[in-house]
Amino acid sequence: MDEHQLINQDSGNTEWYTPSEIIEAARNTLGIISLDPFSCAKANLVVKASSYMDKQDDGFTRDWYGSVWCNHPFSRNNNKRIANKIITEYTSGRVRSACMISFAATSEKWFQPLLAYPQCFLHGRTNYYDENGIKVKGVTKGSVVTYFGDDLDKFYDSFNHLGTIKIGVSKGDN
Repeated sequence: MDEHQLINQDSGNTEWYTPSEIIEAARNTLGIISLDPFSCAKANLVVKASSYMDKQDDGFTRDWYGSVWCNHPFSRNNNKRIANKIITEYTSGRVRSACMISFAATSEKWFQPLLAYPQCFLHGRTNYYDENGIKVKGVTKGSVVTYFGDDLDKFYDSFNHLGTIKIGVSKGDN
């Protein structure tokens, strides 16, 4: 496997920062961002969450609360964990609303539970920023923002200009 294929699978680097226009759409949807559970001081300069958890805090093991922005810590080991974690935190009532960006991995088993929620499939490929603030080109997959909350109109109005909105339907709603 050559290097670009390996990176496509799992680069080992989870430090990818979301472009500000996506963060602004999330902030508009959520009102305020209470918590970013997978972040750092540098990323929070753009996210502006009231509170964040960094690697040492381990957002997987702590309870979340309020309105959450979550930049999925992309990796094969974390994909299923993060999907389960955000759904658990939301359905428990600890999280009032949330927006999570992840790869639009529609064929992957870990992604399937997210399809039950509203999503914005972002147009084009999202070029994330690295730790030095440089936009990294050559992303090999599309991204999606999954919304957990009750204000579908606000989500639609905030994200519609960034991509195609799909309203989730769970098996019980058919």
